[in-house]
Amino acid sequence: MNIICFGNLGYLGTVLNKELESKSSDYVGFDTGFFRDCILKKETIKKQIIGDVRRVKNVDFTNFDTVIYLAALSNDPLGLKFTQATHEINFKSCLKISKLAKASGVKRFIFASSCSIYGKSGDKIIAESDKLNPLTNYAKSKIDTEKQLKEIASKNFTVTCLRFATACGFSNRIRLDIVLNNFVSSSILEKKIVLNSNGESFRPLIHVKDMVRAITWACKRDENNGGSFLSINVGSNDWNFKIIDLAKIVSKTLGNIPLKFGDDPVADPRSYKVDFNLFKELAPNFQPIEKIEDTIIEIFNELSSEKIKDKKNTFSKFSRLSFLNSLIKNKKIDNDLYWYNEKN
Repeated sequence: MNIICFGNLGYLGTVLNKELESKSSDYVGFDTGFFRDCILKKETIKKQIIGDVRRVKNVDFTNFDTVIYLAALSNDPLGLKFTQATHEINFKSCLKISKLAKASGVKRFIFASSCSIYGKSGDKIIAESDKLNPLTNYAKSKIDTEKQLKEIASKNFTVTCLRFATACGFSNRIRLDIVLNNFVSSSILEKKIVLNSNGESFRPLIHVKDMVRAITWACKRDENNGGSFLSINVGSNDWNFKIIDLAKIVSKTLGNIPLKFGDDPVADPRSYKVDFNLFKELAPNFQPIEKIEDTIIEIFNELSSEKIKDKKNTFSKFSRLSFLNSLIKNKKIDNDLYWYNEKN
């Protein structure tokens, strides 16, 4: 396979790079580089393009049979603050690149979607055919992209939209603004786990390594296994957690770390339990295999080995909104998230 991955220098892409570099005939990464220095241990990619997905230049798509689109402003606070950039990066640029890819003869297009499109499901376990209920700009951008990709999918252009559960687990470019990783890092930096909500909402989780397994499957999928267009929930039924229960598992696994609620905790409007049976049916050999306790210990050990001690600097570097704000403050990027002197 000859693969190009857009958004490969983030949390997921950093783990994916190693897998696909070793298994692809040719693997190229394309990334704007916002988070390239948010890394714990130095690593290199053999073929790396630094560029903005909003103005892709000098990419010959005829060299590739598979395109992976991970590029995104990848959480709800970013979508709220950078509304226009979220629309342009998450939606418009993905659609543009997908059309260029199809016109150039690319066979497969893989889009990183999200279970956040379900928003709030109550007690119902949500499957792919159920009603969508996006509550944020980030979630809306994922739905808009899926709808447009469905229109261009065809016999010779297989599109797979992977609706990932909430990511967790160790990556060399770890994120500490996602729930499980945040709990573990707080246990190191604050010696306690702090819940800023009432903990009653549900989230499905998936280890970043298992996300890579799903992408590997999508790189091989053809229309005989799910059709020319497929939107599919990716995760495990066993990993639907209530947030307070997840915090208790982290606490117990790490030796009964104290649990604390933040000031005036409120209910999180986002709460959804997800059905992953279709993924189990279509990708039986690519199912999640990581264990929750092992995931917690892995994060704890890796972060501890890096001797992270400074709470403010650590969270700023490995939390997306904080780090982008620091780039803006230091005049590295502008408020539209373009590198200075590179907008035109």
